[in-house]
Amino acid sequence: MTHAMIELVSPDTPDAALAELVAGNARYVAGNAESQNLPAARSGLADGQAPFAAIIRCADSRVSPEIVFDQPLGELFVCAVAGNVPTPEIIASLEYGVSVLGCKVIAIMGHSCCGAVRAALEYRDDTSVLPGSLPGLIDQIVVPCVENLDVDAPDALNKAIACNANEGISRLLKCSEIIAGAVKDGSLKVIAGVQDLRSGKFTLVK
Repeated sequence: MTHAMIELVSPDTPDAALAELVAGNARYVAGNAESQNLPAARSGLADGQAPFAAIIRCADSRVSPEIVFDQPLGELFVCAVAGNVPTPEIIASLEYGVSVLGCKVIAIMGHSCCGAVRAALEYRDDTSVLPGSLPGLIDQIVVPCVENLDVDAPDALNKAIACNANEGISRLLKCSEIIAGAVKDGSLKVIAGVQDLRSGKFTLVK
């Protein structure tokens, strides 16, 4: 991806889109961020959008994909929910990003010290004690990533965070024919990773 004062050339393949996310994160970690959001770019943004990547991020004040991947407005289609869980509403939004806006990659973005995953560990035996609608959300982390985990291990939280991000891939492919079809025909990649809040580094998980 070429950075200019206003005009940008977005990646046109899934591999190029992923490479730009990785490169942007490297710039951010090194303190060499290049992206700008200049007043002169606003009229172009008002005319429409064509983001090259879609992100499922956690609803956490410390996580901002545009900053972490060093991208200006208009390049990332960002969906936020506590625990970066692909809920039906998130999946529908991503389907729009892929089928209408032309996103080439979907990144499920977990992060260190995630409060939602921590709650899944702490309340794994009874999420009903959590307030409001939280049990329904946290259960979606408990079932695939916490039930069979040694929660007393020193790295239990980190393992659960990585598992939860990675679990999003299979959930997207299982629940969305649009996303699964785009992956199958090679027009889309779906990846998962975890951002370390201290260093800023986003690391892919498998």
